[in-house]
Amino acid sequence: MSSVKQTLSDVEEFWNNNPLFAGESQYKPGEKKFFEEHRSVYFADCFAGEFDPRFWPGRSRGGKDLRVLDLGCGVGFWAVEFGLAGYTDIVACDLTKNAIAITAKRAETHGLKLKLSQQNAEQLDFENNSFDHVNCQGVIHHTPDTDACLREIARVLRPGGTASISVYHRNVFLKSWPILRWVGLALHHLGAGLKGRGRDSIYSEGNPDEIVRLYDGVNNPIGKSYTKRQFISMAKDYFEIEETYLHFFPARSLPFKVPKKIHRFLDRHVGFMLYASLRVPE
Repeated sequence: MSSVKQTLSDVEEFWNNNPLFAGESQYKPGEKKFFEEHRSVYFADCFAGEFDPRFWPGRSRGGKDLRVLDLGCGVGFWAVEFGLAGYTDIVACDLTKNAIAITAKRAETHGLKLKLSQQNAEQLDFENNSFDHVNCQGVIHHTPDTDACLREIARVLRPGGTASISVYHRNVFLKSWPILRWVGLALHHLGAGLKGRGRDSIYSEGNPDEIVRLYDGVNNPIGKSYTKRQFISMAKDYFEIEETYLHFFPARSLPFKVPKKIHRFLDRHVGFMLYASLRVPE
C-alpha cells in the first residue's frame, strides 16, 4: 500500500467492492449458501465454537424490546443474529450500499424485517439519544477517525445506554512479531495463510501493522490494532468501561488442525479481537 494517507472514500470503495468474507467463500455474497458458510466459520473461528452471551444487550435491563443499532453491519451477521434471538427493533447500517443490500438479503432468507440505513460511523445522521444499545464489531479500526466513531456512538445512545464494541487487539503475538517472524515464515512455507483478497502470504509479512491491514485484503486501505490500554484510553472519554475481554484466534489460517481445547484457550487469552462492554453515564 502507498504511504499516502487513506480517506473515508478509500474505505468505502474497498468495502463496497470487497464485502466481508467475499473471496474466501466459494459462494457469492447474497446467496443462502454464502450466509450459511459465513455463520459456520464465524462461530467456529471467531469464537472457537462457543458463542459468548455477553454480546446480547439488555441482560440487566429492558429485555428484547430495546432499540438496537448494528453499526457497520457488513454482510448482516449480527443484525440477523439479533433478530433470530428475538430482538424486535433493530437498525442496521453500513458505510457501503453493497453491505446494506447484502444484509437485506440475509434478513430476507430468515423472514426478518430490519430497518436499514447507509451511514458514516464518524458522523451519524441519527438524533441524540436514539438507541438503547449499539453493536459495533470490527468496524471502527477501519476508519480514519476512530475517536469520532466512539463519540458518535455515545451521542446516539440514551443515558444509561450500552454498547458492545470490538477492535483488532495488539496482542502478544503482534507485539513480539519482530522476534517471532521466523515462526511466521515457517508457517508460510507450510502453507499457512487466508484464502482470497491476496492474503496467502500474510504470515511472511514482517511488519505487524501490515499484518493487521492485510487480514482484510491486500488492498484494504486501513486496519488498526490497539492494546487494551490504548482502547480504554480512547473510550473512557465517552463511556464507563464495564468489561473487556478477548476472542478470535484465526485457526482456519493455519496449515494444521488446532485441537478444540487449545483453540478455546488461545481465543480467550491471546485473541486478536478486543471486545468492550460500555455504558453511557446516566
